[in-house]
Amino acid sequence: MSDTKTIDQPQSGRSRAYQRLTPETAVLLLIDHQSGLVSGVRDLAPDEVRHNVVAFARAARVLRVPVVLTSTAPMMWGPTLPELTEALPGVENIERSFINAWDEPRIRDAVTRIGRQKLLIGGITTHVCLAFPAMSAVADGYDVYALLDASGTWSDLLRLTAIEQMRQAGVTITSGSAAFVEMLHNNASPIAGEFYAALDLPATRYILQITQGGKSA
Repeated sequence: MSDTKTIDQPQSGRSRAYQRLTPETAVLLLIDHQSGLVSGVRDLAPDEVRHNVVAFARAARVLRVPVVLTSTAPMMWGPTLPELTEALPGVENIERSFINAWDEPRIRDAVTRIGRQKLLIGGITTHVCLAFPAMSAVADGYDVYALLDASGTWSDLLRLTAIEQMRQAGVTITSGSAAFVEMLHNNASPIAGEFYAALDLPATRYILQITQGGKSA
């Protein structure tokens, strides 16, 4: 049976084939997860966003999904979350002045050098730091996935308008929770335990307990 299906997207008038996310085809771009910006998030709990983005960074390492990290105006918005940089040893934090991260040549070059088609993006804020580069990368031919649980903004209204705008542009709206589990693919994988421990979300903690219980039985 083929893994490919046709998904209609009436909002943008487009339809395209669904292809599974895999660790071999994906790259993760994390934009502006800085202390000052995270503290202003209101559509999700700031602590939830902090936890999620670090969990996805750790899960990316387990799955060997490359990560590109960027921040802007640290004197204004604060430093990148220390627990995030700790989760990504050896990953350069690309500081930039452009509001749209995709306008920064070093970021585009980093993604291009990795050579993968499926671009997963989380950013703060959702309506600017996620939406702008997501739509720009689609225009450049990438399959872009907006990770809403690794993003946040100042209000529900800004979140909803950003989602609609991204959908119109052809961005796939999803969550890191779904995307990373899709990339694991098989709970019998030898890295499943390490993966779920890294992801460290409520449901995955339960799965990890079951997995460990099965191994010890």
